[in-house]
Amino acid sequence: MFGLSLATKIYIGVEAVDMRKGFDGLFGLVRDQLGEDPLSGHLFLFTNKTHTRLKALVWDGSGLWVCAKRLERGRFHWPQPKTETARSVLMRPEELAMLLNGIDLKQAQPRKNWLRRTSSAA
Repeated sequence: MFGLSLATKIYIGVEAVDMRKGFDGLFGLVRDQLGEDPLSGHLFLFTNKTHTRLKALVWDGSGLWVCAKRLERGRFHWPQPKTETARSVLMRPEELAMLLNGIDLKQAQPRKNWLRRTSSAA
């Protein structure tokens, strides 16, 4: 089983994908459309046009994992990019958990209980 470390980035593909794609098809999407390295160890998530299915691609050091989920009812609340030219959205692990469990990320607001401040005097 693969695990997500703190260093693992989670990339969400913005465009709908043909869910018939397997290892090689998703590998090509990560490399060519997202411009990322599929063997980086980061997790890449894709959905279909109706947002009822998703597939994840991740490299664990010895091979690729492809995992899929199909909703029986409802749709995934897929995040939108901040710019029109963006091909992916970067997501935190807790946001991924909410997405996979059907929570709309637009309505979930993180509390601003701690902000890291950078010192301008060096």
